[in-house]
Amino acid sequence: MPPVFAHGRLRLYLLKLLDEAPRHGYEVIRLLEERFQGLYAPSAGTVYPRLAKLEAEGLVTYATEGGRKVYSITEAGRAELADRRGELADLELEIRESVSELAAEIRDDVRGAAGALRREMRAAASASATPVEDASWAAAKEELRKARQEWKEQARRAKDESRRAREEAQAARRQAKEAQERAREEVMRIASQFQEQFAKSGGMLGNLAGSWLGGSGAGTGTGTGTGTGTSTGTDTNTGTGTGKAATTAADPASGAAPSAPAAPHWAEDLVSTGDPARDLDRLLDRFRDDVRDAARDHGVTPAGLAEARAHLAAAADRLARTLGPRR
Repeated sequence: MPPVFAHGRLRLYLLKLLDEAPRHGYEVIRLLEERFQGLYAPSAGTVYPRLAKLEAEGLVTYATEGGRKVYSITEAGRAELADRRGELADLELEIRESVSELAAEIRDDVRGAAGALRREMRAAASASATPVEDASWAAAKEELRKARQEWKEQARRAKDESRRAREEAQAARRQAKEAQERAREEVMRIASQFQEQFAKSGGMLGNLAGSWLGGSGAGTGTGTGTGTGTSTGTDTNTGTGTGKAATTAADPASGAAPSAPAAPHWAEDLVSTGDPARDLDRLLDRFRDDVRDAARDHGVTPAGLAEARAHLAAAADRLARTLGPRR
């Protein structure tokens, strides 16, 4: 007779039984015998070493009750059971098929035993030259009828179990396919949200970098340290003000170096979380870190502090207008 469980299958089925409820070893053996309709029952030497190995691997644990070990599945065991859900459905189908094979073997054994019994009775009758008693012959026929009836019932149950196993396996495969489809749709939805949020934060990113480096990034302006300056930006707004806060380039007469253009790919490594408010906080954190790194690497002078204050004031004003209500 071929093995009832393939390699590693009994281990998986033990996890399934313990996931249903905590059980002691002999209860596991009894349940396996019931699942096989009494046609197969594993020995204690088969079940207990595997339970001990599962316990050593952290997949099950046990508590002693009434002098017996009652095994329970752990979270690690449930995780492995969930990962092998499709394999478990195939195992249920294999068990039904094993029951059918065992029933077929029993049927063949019954047929062989009945044929041997008939041959022995005929041989005995011929050798003794006396008729077989009616009561003995009737008893033999009754035993044969019962054996055939039992075989038919076992075959019917095995067929029903096999059909149910096929339906369960099909349902499990269908559920796995639906789960894959849902996961794919979720990935596409998250990717779409990321693209939308990145597109929305792109303008704000350019404004922030441009303000930090001394201007709107696309505008031009003129002014002096004490006079009146004007600036023109891509947002078509024109403003007037005093001081360096309204300029986009350093005064050539003062001898200061012109500001560097804004970096076009600043902070593009920050992946959108799908929450604009949280993404803005992350951009501000990056902005603050970059300013601190520059101050640490190059130092801060009183003149540099004053110019940085003017740039920060301009950046704060522009961000307030960007984030404020649209008119």
